[in-house]
Amino acid sequence: MTGPRDCDVIIVGGGPAGSTLAWRLVRAGLDVVVIDKKTFPRDKVCAGWVTPAVVDALALDLDAYRRGRVLQEIRAFRISMLEGPEVRTRHDAVVSYGIRRCEFDHYLLERSGAALEPGETVRDLERKGGRWVVNDRLRAPLLVGAGGHFCPVARRLGADLGGSERVVAAQEVEFPMDERQRAACTIRGDTPELFFCRDLQGYAWVFRKGDFLNIGLGREDNHRLAEHVAAFVEFLQARGRIPVDLPGRFKGHAYLLHTHAGREVLGEGALLIGDAAGLAYPRSGEGIRPAVESALLAADTILEAGGDYGPGRLDAYARRLQERFGRRADGRPANPLMPPGIRTRIGERLLGTHWFARRVVVDRWFLHQHEPPLATVREA
Repeated sequence: MTGPRDCDVIIVGGGPAGSTLAWRLVRAGLDVVVIDKKTFPRDKVCAGWVTPAVVDALALDLDAYRRGRVLQEIRAFRISMLEGPEVRTRHDAVVSYGIRRCEFDHYLLERSGAALEPGETVRDLERKGGRWVVNDRLRAPLLVGAGGHFCPVARRLGADLGGSERVVAAQEVEFPMDERQRAACTIRGDTPELFFCRDLQGYAWVFRKGDFLNIGLGREDNHRLAEHVAAFVEFLQARGRIPVDLPGRFKGHAYLLHTHAGREVLGEGALLIGDAAGLAYPRSGEGIRPAVESALLAADTILEAGGDYGPGRLDAYARRLQERFGRRADGRPANPLMPPGIRTRIGERLLGTHWFARRVVVDRWFLHQHEPPLATVREA
């Protein structure tokens, strides 16, 4: 009987965080194995757009990527509070790209060059003799959790999955439109539409990517989420914006905002990246850019450690995360200074102004144009 296969790093999760880290480490000469409970390409619930900052960080060749895949250029946004006045922002250049996560994630994972173990659920996770052993099949001195909010590595490091953590919950659907549905859809491909909930506890979106339509809603307060989603769909259909017949069911997912997450990102010979670490941007809920950047920061730390992942050798990763994304809050909800009704009226007034919609909501909250490119990445 043969023993576990030895490698340098085991990454649990093949999404953008896991594949980005694998890509960097493989280029540096490390033997990396990526395991994921799904077989790629797989469906992934996500609105699905990436900014030029992500394209640059990943060194993506957009001409190569768009061959056989959806790459929707985004040049404008429609912003409003539900039932409120709309503001349309227009940009002089492409400010983001719509992608389908089933295609995007598969592309990045195949490009990584890592050894892949698809369809592998983590059933057993042990620390033996200074190494991690996964399912009695794989063994490595370093284990990385990149498996999203419910990552088993995060659980092993103490995350209270489904417990006290204050999560954002979202539901969405993405489907290819037939000819009749395309004719009934008035959403422009280059203009995603964002609708903030009137209590300012979340927002909804409708986004067309070529012949595909993505509709979703996420809230910090996930009470009666399905009702909020149904009301949003009715809102769009009543205004003739989307087809009346939506195929398939809305799928749900959960994630942690960086300001609400209290997860430990480091353990003995282990670390967390992406949604497993709880890094989504607090205003937009975007997880792709934080996932990619956390993976690159982790790669810097891992390569600097030179194979020694003993006490203190990975501490630089936590410092780098804090420098890049800021300090975490204690996870407790803020005590609002204004009653909900007043917040709603002020929010509606601000969202109805072009300056606030463009400079704050789009440029700052969703595109993060105020943030400089990640400058600490070591080229392998």
